[in-house]
Amino acid sequence: MIAILKKEFNLFFSSILGYLIIVLFLISLGLFLWVFDSSFNIFNSGYANLTPFFELLPWVFIFLIPAICMRSFSEERKQGTIELLFTKPISTRELVYGKFWGAFLLAIISLIPTIGYVWTISTLKQYTNQIDLSAIITSYIGVCLMLFALISVSIFSSVLSKNQITAFILAVFFNLLLFYAFYGLSNFKLLGSEIYALEYLSLNFHYKAMSRGVIDTRNLIYFLSIAIIFNEFTRLKLNQLKA
Repeated sequence: MIAILKKEFNLFFSSILGYLIIVLFLISLGLFLWVFDSSFNIFNSGYANLTPFFELLPWVFIFLIPAICMRSFSEERKQGTIELLFTKPISTRELVYGKFWGAFLLAIISLIPTIGYVWTISTLKQYTNQIDLSAIITSYIGVCLMLFALISVSIFSSVLSKNQITAFILAVFFNLLLFYAFYGLSNFKLLGSEIYALEYLSLNFHYKAMSRGVIDTRNLIYFLSIAIIFNEFTRLKLNQLKA
């Protein structure tokens, strides 16, 4: 599994595309948070906190993670190297989780520069105010757990097609569905009244709960369950291709 992780990491940074994705990620965040006149602009919020940042981050990751993961298996299938991987002394589960942790490491590397925003916020606050570091740390933990879900879904999408663009589109669609669809449907009167239970299936609901600064085991179980379920779906698909 470690060999697969290293392979994915080196492959991502072996071309300009890897660096370009990270740079575009940081630039887009910076523009929305500090330049564009939008609801995510920190200056418009009137408070020296990172709430707009953590509200914006999922929407950026919904597109960034598919861009990182779209070649995970689609490129292997297109070039025929996936058959070579099947001949190696490695199980399909190790193959899936090697790519999973490789993508997670890349996402964390993209996220690390944003820690500088904490210092920026501290310079904007009034001397009598204090930054809630515990809430920020908890929010970052929520982001990492959200990445588990988005990466597992995106890797599953990549094994469904030999075309990277198709894999990217599928991953964005599934991530949007998981993040917002159930949350949105819970507010519609499908059966004469709102079905609030649907929001518990939404990634958005559990991510917002983590962003409030409280770590709940129900949220942990949800994120880990989504990651495990979709990684198992990917493994089953690989077993079909292997047969």
